Amino acid sequence: MRDGNEATAPGRWNRRGLLAAAAALPAAALLPGCSGERRRRSSGGRITLRFQSLAWQRDSLKANEQLVAEWNAHHPDIQVRYVQGAWATVHDQLLTSFEGGEAPDIIHDASDDLADFAYGGDLADLTALLPARLRQDIPRHSWETATFNGRVYGVPFLQEPRVLIANRAKLRRSGVRLPTPERPWTWEEFAEAARRLTRGSDYGVAWPLKEPVSATLNLALSTGGRLFHRRPDGKVEVRFDAVDQVVPRTIHDQVNVDRSASRTTLGMGGADTLPGFFAGRYAMVPLGFSYRQQIVQQAPEGFDWTVLPAPRGTSTAQGVSPQTLSIAEDCPHKEEAMAFIDFLLRPPNMVRLALGDWLLPTGQEALRDPALRVAKHDWATGTALAGSLRSAPAQSVRGYPEWKDKIATPGLQEYYSGAIGLAALRKRVVRDGNLVLARYQR
Repeated sequence: MRDGNEATAPGRWNRRGLLAAAAALPAAALLPGCSGERRRRSSGGRITLRFQSLAWQRDSLKANEQLVAEWNAHHPDIQVRYVQGAWATVHDQLLTSFEGGEAPDIIHDASDDLADFAYGGDLADLTALLPARLRQDIPRHSWETATFNGRVYGVPFLQEPRVLIANRAKLRRSGVRLPTPERPWTWEEFAEAARRLTRGSDYGVAWPLKEPVSATLNLALSTGGRLFHRRPDGKVEVRFDAVDQVVPRTIHDQVNVDRSASRTTLGMGGADTLPGFFAGRYAMVPLGFSYRQQIVQQAPEGFDWTVLPAPRGTSTAQGVSPQTLSIAEDCPHKEEAMAFIDFLLRPPNMVRLALGDWLLPTGQEALRDPALRVAKHDWATGTALAGSLRSAPAQSVRGYPEWKDKIATPGLQEYYSGAIGLAALRKRVVRDGNLVLARYQR
């Protein structure tokens, strides 16, 4: 899931509110088995499956549409209809379509959006449907991102590490060591480099933290931070231990103590920082790996940039929420839908999808493809980081969206701006946060 989408994460309706809203719709629109059943019914023995894709970049759209066309050409009895979805609205759109019995058969989403749908019975359990090839090609830690209560509800297929996009000329002039995937900076070295790169009104780093929670949690995995801990009774509680505090404290100090990070970018999304980056106001910007495409398209001619690995703590681990493909529980042709997913994620096809989205495939055979290991646009740096990507800490926590929106997001925003201290942040994230989670675990 790309950073820009995190910045525009959809609001979430509760089911009671949704049903109240649905009551106002014409009755015919809500009759179960009406238009939905007609849509899925075979015509002359032919099955039609609806595949809702969230592809939005030109090359990604092209790859998805070509693959659907290739499938349809070879499977006249199982046709797939491409349906365009949007990252910004997918959660509410799926919620509405599940309630109305109109959900797409094959669903493109991100793993951190699946928990409520999986626990709510909206998504099919894929555990017994998965082909052995697919199960073996994708590593276990990737499957964990879409596994709830021991059952698989999505196939993770594309993922995005967070990296440092850096102005190479500025780094060389400063004399700082250029980190590599084999020898990344520590968080202390990163803070020191940002200080050395700060000159006058130019900052060493710009943190685009309009949506600060997932970036903070995922990077905190490198210092052993998890925040969410499952107790022996199975319930989850929030803690904010010393290992959880290293990353947020580093960001806070860069903004408020060292002044090596720009304060104005804290309220920005990733793309908003690019004009300042191109103008030389920031030497480094922590962004998702896919932002390389925007940089290639928008950077002024001759702009010298590079991709650096994120800093390490006790390890190089970082959390990710891969893009996933799921099947609706209401889909009457689950085996056929899985056959299409298996086709879409064959290694050569997974490479096409990864190149189209400027992301990394989860499949190990696709990851070995030479096209994803070239030096151009630092593809090789990204593929070298793939082994350190782990399931995001909040992946399967029920109540996480409310905790994030109501507690953690305003708390971190105020902490990073210097409005509150670490003790106040801890109190809100833990005490208030556990009250929220408790309502989901009664």
